[in-house]
Amino acid sequence: MADPGFTHLDSEGRARMVDVGDKEVTRRRAVARARVTMQAATAEALEGGTVAKGDVLAVARVAGIQAAKRTSELIPLCHALMLSSVRVDLVVGPSWVDIEAVTETVDRTGVEMEALTAASLAALTIYDMCKAVDRGMVIGAVKLLEKQGGQRGDYVAER
Repeated sequence: MADPGFTHLDSEGRARMVDVGDKEVTRRRAVARARVTMQAATAEALEGGTVAKGDVLAVARVAGIQAAKRTSELIPLCHALMLSSVRVDLVVGPSWVDIEAVTETVDRTGVEMEALTAASLAALTIYDMCKAVDRGMVIGAVKLLEKQGGQRGDYVAER
């Protein structure tokens, strides 16, 4: 028998999409982060806009937004949500890029997966566009930072 804490499993342990039809429609918000660690020269090229493939940060931002909008197509049991806002911010450090994705909706289920997907795909886009000069980049620290709304209440991760 499935653990009652795993809502995507039925009593037989089979995967299912959770029925959210009776849940209250509320304002929901999530913030997620990812970090791409790279050589200092790669970060310098990103910041200076000299990567041969173009404006990596702009493309990564758009990729993250698009990914948030398509989360239910990528993750099998996620509900399709009408997102009211998606923001993807990128900060270039001496040897890394931090990505923060903020997603918002007024709906019956949360937007955590949309924020995590946005941050992850923005990171993958940075890797893709910079891999010709730095194959040793590492995508890591993908984490939910905040969640607001819903019946379980708010969540703030330790930073």
